[in-house]
Amino acid sequence: MQKLFLVGPLAAEGVFEAVTGLVASQRPAHFAGHALVGALDAAPAVVARQGATVKGRLVARPEGTARDRFESYAAALELTEHTVEVTLPDGDVAAAALCAPMPDGDAPDWHSEDWQDRWAEIWPLIAAEIADHAPPLSPGSFARQRTMMAVRASARLRAKRDPAPATLRRAARPGDFAWRADAPLSGEFFKLAGLRIEHLRFDGGRAEALPREVLVGVDATLVLPYDPRRDRVLLVEQFRTGPARRGAPNPWSLEPVAGIVDPGETPEAAGLREAREEAGLALDTLIPIFSGYPSPGSNTDYFHCYLALTDLPAEESWRGGLAEEHEDLRLHAVSFSRAMDLVQSGEIDVIPVQGMLYWLAHHRARLRADAGVSDA
Repeated sequence: MQKLFLVGPLAAEGVFEAVTGLVASQRPAHFAGHALVGALDAAPAVVARQGATVKGRLVARPEGTARDRFESYAAALELTEHTVEVTLPDGDVAAAALCAPMPDGDAPDWHSEDWQDRWAEIWPLIAAEIADHAPPLSPGSFARQRTMMAVRASARLRAKRDPAPATLRRAARPGDFAWRADAPLSGEFFKLAGLRIEHLRFDGGRAEALPREVLVGVDATLVLPYDPRRDRVLLVEQFRTGPARRGAPNPWSLEPVAGIVDPGETPEAAGLREAREEAGLALDTLIPIFSGYPSPGSNTDYFHCYLALTDLPAEESWRGGLAEEHEDLRLHAVSFSRAMDLVQSGEIDVIPVQGMLYWLAHHRARLRADAGVSDA
């Protein structure tokens, strides 16, 4: 059978193209007497339902590399083919519909409008990563990695949507740079990407096919809680793999409250959520400090940094974090002067929190005055 009937996310604009790498001719079609059911963040199943209609698109079955990519995507989402009679404006035709297995228990109806609101921008990027994966993802591996795929896709969309100014640096124009994947992404949580880079040089020439690797990380929000009346800050202590792998004798770090910006979440909302989950702080607002790349030569991480004005207890330490996320945290409410001493001694050796504390040092007098406190 040479025709595929695409339903659910596969029928959405750009998804089939992202999976196969093809710009395919698609014809609207529908399958009468059936409906789609299932969660919005997965492929839907098809069930018989009188009076209902499944709308989709008819495409030619891909071949060669495009077929391999399509089959990898279908396997990760557990899609199976079912022969159906679909209706076109000029008559009915037999096609293979790719559907997910029926979910356990009652499943909600899968509505295209709801999916569009939440997933239309992000799913083509997720779909391309699934199809690119080598070896192909099993359903279980995709289930474990799906959230981080969505996080990476959201970060790419955010980077495109919110470009930073270019007044001193080069203002990039179309064609000034390009990259292509040199190898499939590797890793289970974060991903290592092998790239070939080309870019315009400052001497007018062009760097061609430079081999590079980059850690494909996340957008994260960092929050430094500060009590202006007691002049205290909150620091989070936790074990960190990076210092351990580098060979540091002590891989426990002092950091701000921090966490990944989840798909569909703003950086501010992520900061409020992480303050509640890590430190038990119910915050109302965050004050932007700065945002940017902590290590642009080696990874895609982008940090959104904020100050939070709040009440902190007298200097002490306590446990924090979510058990279900295997967080093992110790929180320290310390005086501002002690925090700066820890920066000077090198005990605080995480650069983002160093920068946040120096920002606080610059604005501290005003913040305390606004809180009715005088340093005189």
